Amino acid sequence: MANDTSDIRSTLNGLIETLKDGEEGFRSSAQKLTNDEIRVQFQSLANQRASFARELQSEVTAIGGEPASSGSTAGAIHRGWIGLKSALTGNEDHAILAEAERGEDSAVKNYRDALSKDLPSDIRDVIERQFREITIAHNQVRALRDGTRLESTASGAPRTY
Repeated sequence: MANDTSDIRSTLNGLIETLKDGEEGFRSSAQKLTNDEIRVQFQSLANQRASFARELQSEVTAIGGEPASSGSTAGAIHRGWIGLKSALTGNEDHAILAEAERGEDSAVKNYRDALSKDLPSDIRDVIERQFREITIAHNQVRALRDGTRLESTASGAPRTY
């Protein structure tokens, strides 16, 4: 069992930053999407990430730590990349979804890394539950990305990858 609360806090705060990055990424992407159904789904995923972050912030507070309250620098750079790429492609939904899926790849990796650590069982349970939901969201975003690629190819639009 993990005894070093500073390692636990660090792990949780890393996930909180990841979740805040995802929240902001989904919100900013939703504003750029032209497909209303996907926009609503991204807003829902942003809300999910905010809820998950609050849950982990409570865990950090419960073990006597100061919870992270914002995303990472890398996340801000990624959101900037999404903005640049969407501007260059005319806010094409496929390009936005491709970038969102890359962000989700990072979230899945960060959760796997956290789960490889020695954590108290109650905290591990929370992280495992969130990881399952994040994996589902990752797969949904990938399917949406693949669907928009197929739609644009079928309509004669040039492929973008």
